[in-house]
Amino acid sequence: MSRDGGADRPGPAGGGFAAAAGLDDPARFAVLRPVGRVWAVAAVRGEAERLRAVHAAMAERFRPGDRLVYLGDLVGPGGDSAGAVDEALRFRRWALAMPPHTHADDVVALRGGQEEMWRLLLQLQYAVDPAAVLDWMEARGVEATVAAYGGGLAEARVAAREGPAALGQWTSRLRENVRAAPGHADFAAMLKRAALQADGALLFVNAGLDPDRPLAEQGDRFWWDSGGPDRMRGPHPEAALVVRGADPARRGPLRDPHCLHLDAGCGEGGPLAAACLSPAGEVLETLFG
Repeated sequence: MSRDGGADRPGPAGGGFAAAAGLDDPARFAVLRPVGRVWAVAAVRGEAERLRAVHAAMAERFRPGDRLVYLGDLVGPGGDSAGAVDEALRFRRWALAMPPHTHADDVVALRGGQEEMWRLLLQLQYAVDPAAVLDWMEARGVEATVAAYGGGLAEARVAAREGPAALGQWTSRLRENVRAAPGHADFAAMLKRAALQADGALLFVNAGLDPDRPLAEQGDRFWWDSGGPDRMRGPHPEAALVVRGADPARRGPLRDPHCLHLDAGCGEGGPLAAACLSPAGEVLETLFG
């Protein structure tokens, strides 16, 4: 299984556009069939209760044929990262069970900066300077996710001073706790770098992208190049509209000509925003939790 979700099979309508753009790798990208509306959920950052509220409102409006994309940073400093994953898994099961049968790729979760930090943290014993890595991650809110899975950064710092073997034992305990939470390891394995509507009308990303690079060459810019959308002077050649879930300015929901910014500051005192989009990118409805 690929770390980016190789267990998921590509949707039945991956389409020639995605293949031509080099995005037909199901381990990295999800391709959405453009036959229904798309619900996009901004960065949750561990605010499980806000996610439950958005899901409750969404359930009243969700139609057969709708798609759903979680735009990364489901975990984070909000305090209940494990609960947020549980809630996303619960609603995913509900949405996929809606008749007629929904394909597994009709509900997608993206890898965000928070998920990437968590993945790297679980390999901390291989870092050249683990103490510096811990400082960098702590400043970006990883501590709440560590606590959600039964760990603490203080004990990680002790292990870092003792050496790689002690750190390996610490990360092993965290991985065991993730495996003990039903569905959580599978959820981490199915995260995508980005999601693209098969006709190229909509591109869903976590924090950003390099507007001068092809989508297949973005790498980790989807979660680290958060300034990229503000550098766009026109639509990306491979996507008419970019929809992103994490914005350093927390200014969402905000629509500019080429990007829809949804982040309203959830996890840092703001609400959780979600938007319902037409296949052409029109914002049909906005929900807040």
